[in-house]
Amino acid sequence: MKASEINELSVKEIEERIDNERNFLIKQKLNHAISPLDNPLKIRETKKTIARLETILRKKTLEENKDK
Repeated sequence: MKASEINELSVKEIEERIDNERNFLIKQKLNHAISPLDNPLKIRETKKTIARLETILRKKTLEENKDK
């Protein structure tokens, strides 16, 4: 997911997306521990997506607090 796509989401949608991505990451790690994934780089990609989501969420919350 690109940063431009994330910027269009609301704070609540970003938080939900982070929860979904974290659950997906846990499942990927568990599956990889049991039997190797076809593409283990998906784990790295998921981690980066979570980081992007958290960064933009932080940015949006700071902007909201600044306006108040």
